[in-house]
Amino acid sequence: MAVHNYDVVVIGTGPAGESAAINAAKHGMRVAIIEKQAQVGGNCTHWGTIPSKALRHQVKQIMAFNTNRMFRDIGEPRWFSFPKVMERSRGTIDKQVEMRTTFYARNRIDLFHGVARFKDEHTVVVRDRQEGMEELVAKKIVIATGSRPYRPADINFRHPRIYCSDTILSLSHTPRTLVIFGAGVIGCEYASIFSGLGVKVDLINNRDSLLSFLDDEISDALSYHLRKHGVLIRHNEEYESVEGDEAGVVVRLKSGKKIRADAFLWANGRTGNTDSLGLENIGLEANGRGQLSVDEHYRTSIPHIYAAGDVIGWPSLASAAYDQGLNSCNELLEKEYRFVSDVPTGIYTIPEISSFGPNERELTEAKVPYEVGKAFFKDTARAQITGDTVGMLKILFHQDTLEILGIHCFGDQASEILHIGMAIMQQEGKANTLKYFVNTTFNYPTMAEAYRVAAQNGLNRVF
Repeated sequence: MAVHNYDVVVIGTGPAGESAAINAAKHGMRVAIIEKQAQVGGNCTHWGTIPSKALRHQVKQIMAFNTNRMFRDIGEPRWFSFPKVMERSRGTIDKQVEMRTTFYARNRIDLFHGVARFKDEHTVVVRDRQEGMEELVAKKIVIATGSRPYRPADINFRHPRIYCSDTILSLSHTPRTLVIFGAGVIGCEYASIFSGLGVKVDLINNRDSLLSFLDDEISDALSYHLRKHGVLIRHNEEYESVEGDEAGVVVRLKSGKKIRADAFLWANGRTGNTDSLGLENIGLEANGRGQLSVDEHYRTSIPHIYAAGDVIGWPSLASAAYDQGLNSCNELLEKEYRFVSDVPTGIYTIPEISSFGPNERELTEAKVPYEVGKAFFKDTARAQITGDTVGMLKILFHQDTLEILGIHCFGDQASEILHIGMAIMQQEGKANTLKYFVNTTFNYPTMAEAYRVAAQNGLNRVF
């Protein structure tokens, strides 16, 4: 068995692993990274963020064509199959893989393909698909293995009509009806995508509202627009059984309801990819969801072994994973680092949602004297030009100091628009003020204009 020595070994080539490995290499460390799949990128590139968002973009373009009266001169609304749309989305995945493979070569990071397993606290054994073994010995190790969909044992995911959020991307037909169990971020995003393709969707939620961590007004708007596109939302439901047959799937709920559909998508929870790491060999233990606990330095209970990304749980976002990987590496390099705690929410439904900071409910419970400034996209010139008039920007600010406390956005490009407000919120002292948006000239027409409108709307409420 070949033995290789490194300063840092990273397990996983998703966002957290990539940023940790490149950061270490940039600082002169000898680095190796391990990927169990044939291509780099991790779940983010192949089954999560990239394919689902690329798929969403294609569906959004179809919806724009089918609803814009100008295109009726070209022809009638068109129907597109799911496999056809997914095929177009795969081009983005290929570009991502090519780009990220180049990153490792350019930074002289050794890439090993195979399953990683701890031999001891400083040694990782990599087993490739031909059962070949290589031993990597390192001073520091970063676990960034990501997560996969949680699959309850009483649902037969081998049935050809029962899917999880990974396998749904290989769907070979377009169902007429679809049941999605789980109305979290992933469930709501896929409800938007499939309803945009004309599929009748039943969205089963085991809570009493959609995405309850959002501002109530934003959550209500999402519910309204999902229903407008034909999604039937069922709250406070739990499944009794999910049974597939040749014609489709029957879902029995504990409330006594029965639902039949052409296909079923499970989108309720994720599990950390730690079961094949051999953690028992080094005395580490994952929790019931397969996740590892870390301290504020991203260290596990073994000081030279770090963990970052989805494998440590919250917030399980690609954006946060990049920063977590970067900062876990900064800590092991004894560089300036930060523990990632404040992250924006980006939800790619149609229309999309993004927020940063507390919502109205949380500020009220905390007895913070806040005020609200709103701008509706239908009143902005840019939205009127593009036709994306659905949505709003909401700024929450302190009544007395005008300090911006939270930004909440719903509508086209919400995740982009949010960053402007975030940048001001992150300023220290008096630089974080609502007046910035009134005293600053923005390009016109742009969606950034919504900040000026919302700021003026909010200041009109202050006395």
